[in-house]
Amino acid sequence: MLKQRFTNYINAYADMNINVVTSMFADEILLRDWKISVTGKHAAVEETRKNFAASQSINIDILRLFESDNGVAGELKIVVNESEVLFVTDVITFDKAGKIISIRAYIGRDD
Repeated sequence: MLKQRFTNYINAYADMNINVVTSMFADEILLRDWKISVTGKHAAVEETRKNFAASQSINIDILRLFESDNGVAGELKIVVNESEVLFVTDVITFDKAGKIISIRAYIGRDD
């Protein structure tokens, strides 16, 4: 169940569908990666908008998924603008309603 929610979020993000992404966020969401850390739905949506505005395309391959009681960690290969390749692990936790309460992203390597 949570793996499907994770996959739905990743697909919406790759599609740069801000409406779907916004609907998946809890009001108190924490969004943190190697560059930024913001709290609250408004701030998280604005950071997501910035990422979408800076990108012509985002392709995401899910390499592996690991599920716990309230979250999923996924190893991802992300290609931005068909040239910038990132290997990232997203750790996403969900509240009881299935909304995303935190996204913690960690940069990795391809090996």
